[in-house]
Amino acid sequence: MTDDFTEEEKRGFYKAIYSRRDVRSHFTSKPIEDEILSKILHAAHHAPSVGFSQPWNFILIKDDQTKKRIKESFQEEKKRSSQLIEEPKRSKYLSFKLEGISESPVNLCITYDPTKFGPFVIGRSSIPEAGLYSVCCAIQNLWLSARTEGVGLGWVSILSNEALKEVLELPEHVIPVAYLCLGYVDEFAEKPDLETAGWLPRLELKDV
Repeated sequence: MTDDFTEEEKRGFYKAIYSRRDVRSHFTSKPIEDEILSKILHAAHHAPSVGFSQPWNFILIKDDQTKKRIKESFQEEKKRSSQLIEEPKRSKYLSFKLEGISESPVNLCITYDPTKFGPFVIGRSSIPEAGLYSVCCAIQNLWLSARTEGVGLGWVSILSNEALKEVLELPEHVIPVAYLCLGYVDEFAEKPDLETAGWLPRLELKDV
């Protein structure tokens, strides 16, 4: 077949998967070029979606004041969630660097709009969450694309969705799915940060 992947292309694909990291630090001040940002967003927009509904929207955030308000939500949620665990894990958790909201040049909120193309979407009537899963596919595409372009990406999930909706002035029916920090980095870690810190181990394939 003429559209088969070459061995070099296969190696590049797997390199992106195995070297992708959730980046929280090491961001540089170098701006992301519009052409590169566009390529990354196009990759996300070409993800599979239930019923071809393409239910995502991408909100770019570069304003420092907006970032500041989002970071305040992070700080509140991190403190609240720390009460769910006992010492010594609580102190270890609080010591982790878990976001790069201020340091990254671009923040990106990816949302889910269940009303896009109307109430009926093929494949969503039995499993309504399939729309959310589609947005997650777009996020993974974006993450791998960013990695191939040398752009670090960190997913900040320690946030209040209600705060996000208020700060970003989202319509009531639109659901924030991911708040991402993007930027060039000094390095990509060899292993995920939480694996290196000994928070949790990497499971073997046979165990899952």
